Amino acid sequence: MPEPRPCGPLSRYASIYLALVKNSAAREMGFKSNFLLWIVVDLLWFALQVCFISVLYLHTDNIGTWTKWQVVLLTAASNFIQQIFQALFLVNLTNLSELVRQGKLDFLLLLPANTRFIVSLRQVDLGGLVNASAAVAVMVYAAHQLDLHPSALQVTGFVVLCLLGVLIHYFLMTLLAATCFWTVKAQGIVWGYYNLFNIARMPDEAFQRGLFKTFFTLAIPMLLVSNVPTRVLAGKLESPGTLVLMLVMAVVCGVFSELGWRASLRRYTSASS
Repeated sequence: MPEPRPCGPLSRYASIYLALVKNSAAREMGFKSNFLLWIVVDLLWFALQVCFISVLYLHTDNIGTWTKWQVVLLTAASNFIQQIFQALFLVNLTNLSELVRQGKLDFLLLLPANTRFIVSLRQVDLGGLVNASAAVAVMVYAAHQLDLHPSALQVTGFVVLCLLGVLIHYFLMTLLAATCFWTVKAQGIVWGYYNLFNIARMPDEAFQRGLFKTFFTLAIPMLLVSNVPTRVLAGKLESPGTLVLMLVMAVVCGVFSELGWRASLRRYTSASS
């Protein structure tokens, strides 16, 4: 009888993540009313954002070069990125402070798997995935209103850039969450960053060149992360420079996030120390 072939690291971590997803689904189904309520609340908030755009465009025809349905497309794209981030990472990063404070991180450090992988992905917010599909539906409708017919390359580029945006948010929020190794509690910092997501639904042309626009493009790239994918999908990308900037931003944030995470783990003394 042939011996079973050892599975590679990729398939091993895929099976671990699948188990984490199943565990999250079982936990969510144990509180179905709460699960459905949060979906409804997020959908209502998204609907209010779209309604606000309709009210705004009763008083103007354009914001810069952005028309009403282009801003709706931007808002939906921003919400899509936010919901994917929420589904994959938000709960886990906000809970990092409690893992450190209560010493539960000790048990995760002992697991035969990468600690950052487990800490970042151990819970999945399935409601975020449901709300992300609603954002996709609004994007399709907005594209229809704009009579857009994006090519396969544009759609692929949009998806890749959205995922890149999710990673940029993950890298930055990991750095902020890791401050709990020094301050013990860092939920306020993490939620403060998350609340800045509301800036991402605004067209970058709504702001004149200055400190505010530079800060939310380069230091905390809310405008960059949402506007660049939408420009690709809507055919508004004027220069490939913003694509390069977003890629460079992802690499830089990834490097600093990993260095910060390793420095934080060296700082950790465990609950028994």
